[in-house]
Amino acid sequence: MNTTMEATQNEQNGQVNSPDPNPSPVPQHQSLSKNAQKKLLKQQKYEAKKAEKKAQMKEQKQRDAERKRKEWEEKLAALPEDERLKLIDSRKELRRERMEKRSEERGQKIQRLTQAKETDQNIVVDLEFSHLMTHSEIHSLVQQIMYCYAVNGRCSSPAHLWLTGCEGEMETQLQRLPGFDKWIIEKEKQSYIKAFSDRKDDLVYLTADSETVLHELDPTKVYIVGGLVDRNRWKGITMKKAEEQGIHTAKLPIGAYMKMSSSQVLTVNQVIEILLKFLETKDWKDSFFQVIPQRKRTEGDSENCQEVDGEDCEEETEKKKRCLEVPSHD
Repeated sequence: MNTTMEATQNEQNGQVNSPDPNPSPVPQHQSLSKNAQKKLLKQQKYEAKKAEKKAQMKEQKQRDAERKRKEWEEKLAALPEDERLKLIDSRKELRRERMEKRSEERGQKIQRLTQAKETDQNIVVDLEFSHLMTHSEIHSLVQQIMYCYAVNGRCSSPAHLWLTGCEGEMETQLQRLPGFDKWIIEKEKQSYIKAFSDRKDDLVYLTADSETVLHELDPTKVYIVGGLVDRNRWKGITMKKAEEQGIHTAKLPIGAYMKMSSSQVLTVNQVIEILLKFLETKDWKDSFFQVIPQRKRTEGDSENCQEVDGEDCEEETEKKKRCLEVPSHD
């Protein structure tokens, strides 16, 4: 009886033993394999090291700017008034010429990208895999997309880039990029299947699992690159997706020109840059050797597999800094 009354009292007081509506989240590492945990730890160490290096570079840049300012002031102070004014005017003129040159280059870039939108090759980055990636992996892919846009803008024969399935955290992180809203690029929340619903037969998904080798780029086709970081966790996922959708697939002809080393993954930006190089040179070998890092290749004719992956490469860090040069008003 006492037990019954106690239970009734607890129920009235809202103290019934029920599942916690806000349970403590299970640490992510507990659901990962040992290899995945090691990789995550390695990534975290790399991110910490990169942040430290970035802070050091920022401090060094500030010191260099302060040093140059003092040198300039000392140089002016040592000159007579008339020569000092001439030097100041000369510096202003150089700055004006530099700004005019940048403005001209920017205008030419906009013209090339606008023309590509009307007449040139369409390349899609499929962003429908964002739910399979961690926050840091999405950030890595966003940085690669920024790099792709910068490289495409510098090409004499650019492609027209598409981002499909662009929503959720992926869209949020992309929107944080300076000037993203003014990029000359297609941004679609819907999938490429819906975006190109009237051109389904023209869709070609680039995947290492395809038996079809891509020998030429057909301007009437739409080439799709899977936007997925750490594809090793999801082997064959793009091929399976393409088969289920009933669209064409193809793989890059890497094996005909080089033998890949033990590191056989290509990042999204590497794949797109290879395609852009080929649009300019019409030479696969030259395109591969210009883009694929030395550590990932050894010369050879034997066929080898290649993966398209969004995993960031430390070796390309310096190269990717040029991403930051993307004008905010393009």
